[in-house]
Order: sequence, then C-alpha cells, then structure tokens
Amino acid sequence: MATLAKPNLPRFDVEIFQNEYLADGAREVNAIVTVTATGGGTSGGRPLGIADAGGPQSADTAAAVVILVDCSGSMDYPKTKINGAREATAAAIDALRDGTAFAVVAGTHEARDIYPGDGTLATASATTRGHAKESLRRLTAAGGTAMGTWLAKADKLFLTRRDIAIRHAVLLTDGNNEHESAVDLERAVERVSGHFTADCRGVGTDWRIDELRKISSALLGTVDIVAEPSGLAEDFRSMMAGAMGKQVADVALRIWTPANAAVKFVKQVAPAVEDLTARRAEAGPRAGDYPTGSWGDESRDYHVCVEVPAASIGNEMLAARISLVLPPQVGSGTPEVLSQGLVKAVWTDDLASSTRISPQVAHYTGQAELASSIQEGLEAHRAGDVDTATSKLGAAVRIAHATGNEGTYKLLQKVVDVVDPKEGTVRFRKNVSEADSMTLETRSTKTVRVKK
Repeated sequence: MATLAKPNLPRFDVEIFQNEYLADGAREVNAIVTVTATGGGTSGGRPLGIADAGGPQSADTAAAVVILVDCSGSMDYPKTKINGAREATAAAIDALRDGTAFAVVAGTHEARDIYPGDGTLATASATTRGHAKESLRRLTAAGGTAMGTWLAKADKLFLTRRDIAIRHAVLLTDGNNEHESAVDLERAVERVSGHFTADCRGVGTDWRIDELRKISSALLGTVDIVAEPSGLAEDFRSMMAGAMGKQVADVALRIWTPANAAVKFVKQVAPAVEDLTARRAEAGPRAGDYPTGSWGDESRDYHVCVEVPAASIGNEMLAARISLVLPPQVGSGTPEVLSQGLVKAVWTDDLASSTRISPQVAHYTGQAELASSIQEGLEAHRAGDVDTATSKLGAAVRIAHATGNEGTYKLLQKVVDVVDPKEGTVRFRKNVSEADSMTLETRSTKTVRVKK
C-alpha cells in the first residue's frame, strides 16, 4: 500500500488483497483493490474538482447539479406522481449548499430548463433557492418521453460552467423511453459519458430497469426504484447530500502491466457491482485508465484480474501496478498520482499455498454471482421458465445467506418462500407484486463488504 497526500485533496489509501502464490504454469492473478478516500479539504488552494481557469475560485462553486424531472403525461396518473416530483425537487434544491451551480429541467419528448430558464446555471443562495422552488409550479404533466434529449440538455447546461469539474445530474422518470429509439438513447448516453455523473430514479412500476441502468452505469451513478411517490422527497434529499459530499472529480484507476501481461477484467464490486472493463482508456505504454467518477469520504472495492505469462517454480514478478490518478491540470502534462498499490505473482509447488483462495476475492466473486443469479432468475420467470427461475433465485438465496447480505436476502424473501437458505431451496410466492420484483432486480447489484 502507498499513500500520496496532496494539498486540498482527500487522502487516498490503496490496499491490495490477494493470494500471490500460483501453481506451476498458472497464469491468472486475482486481487481485490480497496480504495479509501478520507479528509478532503478546500482551504488554501484550488477548490476540489475545479480546473485551474486563471486563478483561485471559491470552494463553494466546486459542484454543478442539474435536476431532470419527467413531465410526460403519465406523471399525472395518479397526480401524486407529479406532486411528489415537485416536492422531491424542492427538497433537492434545499439541500444544495450555497454557491452550487444548478438548474431544473422539465423532460418530455423534449427538454426545457424551467430554472433559471435562460440556458445557464444559477448559483445557489437563499434567494435563488426560493425562486427555483417557486418555478416548480411549471412542472406540469403533458407530452412524451425522450430521455436522450434530457441528457443532452444537461450536458449543454454544464458546458456553460467549464470551470466546474464536479458535475452531477439527477434523473427521475415514471415510464418507458418511448419517444426516441433505443439507438438514439444509446448515442445520447455515449455523447455525454465522461462529462457528468448521474443518479437515476424510477417512480412506480411502469419504467424499464434496463433503460435507467444503461444511463446510470455509463454515467457512473446509481439506479433505484421509488415505488410510491411519497418516498421521492427523502430519496432526493439523500441523493443530493451524497452529491454535495463529493470533493474531487474524474479520478481514474490506472493499471500498468509488464510486457506479455494483460488486464482480463476490472470490476467495481462494492458498494455495487459495475463492470469497468470496456471503459479502459489507454494511458501510455502498457497502462490503461478505468473511470471511477467523483469521490467524497468513502471506500470502494475493485476486483482486478490480470493474465500473466506462465513461469517456472520459484519465479516472482510484479503482475500489476495500480494507481489512483487525476487528469493533468491546465498547464501541466503530468497527472496527479494520489495513491498506489502492487499486485504480485509468485510461482510455487506448495499445494497449500497455491490453492488458497483470498477471502476477499472469494467473497466478491460470490457477490457478482448473486447479482447475475437474481437478474437471470427474474428474466426466466418473466419468460415463463419457472424451473430455471427457481434454480437461479435459490442460488441467490444461498449466496445472500452465506455472505451476510441481509438487505438482498430480505428482498428475495418478498419474491420467494425460503425453505432452506443453506441449500438454496425456495418456492415462488403467489401474487408477488410488481414493485417487489422490480425492487429486487434494481437493487440486485448492491453488495456488502467482505467480513474482516
């Protein structure tokens, strides 16, 4: 583990958990990389997340937020949805710290910024928060749904404040993206990826999990269901508190491998499973950057798998060097290295050493299997394949029980009757609500940390 403290940045610590011993001829090295950020501050230097654009700026302007509210016609049925959306947006506005740049957008088959309404971002203060909440009466339900246009509007608004690097959107919808094609949405997501992060929420049960997961995954945010409109305000308040806690943006996990070695996959495995493998950006000879988004005081775990050239007994090599880096600031061609850790490989003929599985690797391999078992089980059930569905959700119950994932275990119990949790013996419950089924699928990727 190495820690490199930088002025005005959180302290980043990297810990590597692995079994470095490989059997003769083995080539695959697995490691869990725990990254912890603590103690960020803003005094005495450039604000966190703000590029150097010609001198010091106030730390209060270190974040920009755009709230995207579905105002399609279906939000009026029942009317509690649009009313709940107004209340939730007001709660989010109240949670903005002074100096935050922000806007509110009404999303239908087009996108209209209702506050400040002039194509720019307002600066949060008691006065602007009050005016913004007054403008929420213009959130009225009429029209269609085209989320790609909402994302494009957010991107355009964020671009009016290029000096701010911490940029976050909140997207709320109640329905399918039926007024643009899947290809159009995918193109819109690709165009804005890397420009800002986004948390997505679906209210009710008539929206599609895969659509919101596509957006939140690409934009390094979260996705969740709010089954009842009455729960929106508290959820928005919580999301905004998280956004206000971010202290530094655009942190990348940089992985360097030696000659003839290659990264097989990189996955975030806590607090949720997210495959980052395809997000690699080349970063020099034998190095690649994997985006992690914005950080506050928090800890995350990543599963890194590296394929190395086979070696003889007694050989030892550095399999990977893992760094946390920030992109170069204006006027500098060198990225800031925040912390580093090393992944090693040692070939041995000691069977006990080479067959021992790292507890951290085993745990998170199980959490990834838990998520896929739930998703595959519910998909099979929708297709009418009850046998496969029962088998998959039984496996999910067994893993959740064994790994102490109590939150997921309780959600599973709303969908299946558990006969034997250790064996994963279950029966589907009769009359399972759509909300319970969607909640289980939406939250299937949430994990628990490995027991120390």
